[in-house]
Amino acid sequence: MGIALVAVAVLAGTGIYALAGRLSLNMEKNGNKVGASGQESPPAAASAREERPQVTETPPKLSVSEGDPSEDSASKAAGSGPSVSESASPARDSLLEERLDRILDGMTTEEKVAQLFIVTPEALTGVDSVTQAGDSTRKALESRPVGGLIYFRNNLQTPEQVRDLTENTARIGREVCSLPLILSVDEEGGKVTRIGGRAGFDVPVFSNMWEIGAQNDPGKAYEVGSAIGSYLSGYGFNLDFAPDADVLTNPDNQVIGNRSFGSDPELVWSMASQVAKGLKDQGIQPVYKHFPGHGATLGDTHDGFSYTEKNLDQLLEAELVPFANAVKNGESCIMAAHIAAPGVTGDETPASLSHALITGVLREKLGFDGVVVTDALNMGAIQNLYSSGEAAVAAVEAGADLLLMPADFNAAYEAVLAAVEDGTITRERLDLSVRRIGRMKLAWDQQ
Repeated sequence: MGIALVAVAVLAGTGIYALAGRLSLNMEKNGNKVGASGQESPPAAASAREERPQVTETPPKLSVSEGDPSEDSASKAAGSGPSVSESASPARDSLLEERLDRILDGMTTEEKVAQLFIVTPEALTGVDSVTQAGDSTRKALESRPVGGLIYFRNNLQTPEQVRDLTENTARIGREVCSLPLILSVDEEGGKVTRIGGRAGFDVPVFSNMWEIGAQNDPGKAYEVGSAIGSYLSGYGFNLDFAPDADVLTNPDNQVIGNRSFGSDPELVWSMASQVAKGLKDQGIQPVYKHFPGHGATLGDTHDGFSYTEKNLDQLLEAELVPFANAVKNGESCIMAAHIAAPGVTGDETPASLSHALITGVLREKLGFDGVVVTDALNMGAIQNLYSSGEAAVAAVEAGADLLLMPADFNAAYEAVLAAVEDGTITRERLDLSVRRIGRMKLAWDQQ
């Protein structure tokens, strides 16, 4: 997303680890699919067990006409929390970079590679379904201190259990990791929620984003982001894979459908940016998705190949407008989708693995130097064509920083590590991603 930076005094006070305790996250999970459609499938069984195995529901497909939220998909007053995109002073920038230098100097190559991954707690630990964080979490993080964890419905049972889970995970992360853990969830509102609308969780419930967008009221969008950010922060999360910044230019698109704010690029930007501001004002890192824009496509990347026929000029007029504006606005995290854009790249490589799209368009043309996270790498568009190791290495080579949910985390980790050791991925390239990730994490704490 470009986030504000952090002073040593702040780091020592409310600092990284204080925030990580408040916004904790660590988990254990193996195979949930999440991404463009916001759906998740049950995790694969593993041999070990931590506590209380759960079953993950699979939500229905989305359509533009659907309006009510479904199962699938300690608050603060608006504006009282940190604003992640606020500009920092040069002095704070310098202090943060100096701190990052010291952290990177103290990290092994293995630790740096692990920092590139956001995985389920099951994938990290090998436990069937994780609802508590204990010895399995500690041992796994000591071995592979990942950048973050992502939670699904099977991990989230009751308010008290969720708070215990995230608090304990964050505490363990503070004790064994060089950088704070990302504790993440998919909570867009509408159809895509892991907490909203569930029995036992007394939180606001919002209609789909298409209906929010139709009101053309940025204040309402801010209200959505602030309310979601408030309860996510209260439950110990620090990153939300929202807002959806897709411009729905294809009315037959059912993958994004009513998750989009609309078909007008400027309206989508206006609404998405206010949701993001609401999240940030409650201490939650937003993630703009799904670059380069999933609203023109047919096909579901969960199942297989999906593409847009548009060329770069056409994308710049519509689908890329919210992302270009996010870059200008100093946002610090953008998700790259698995959709192909042969009219831009000349081939069918998914955006998440495409150097032409991530580095050529997003970084060089639009000027983005924040964190690029891939959509879930266990989705069909990737898994059907690439091994976990191939996809992970290709994503890093393309310019991605965070690799979300590879189908086989261990294979992906080993492949990236081997690529660094044999020079396929240079150590300078690895450090660049870890620095971007660390900069985003440390910036949270200056607020």
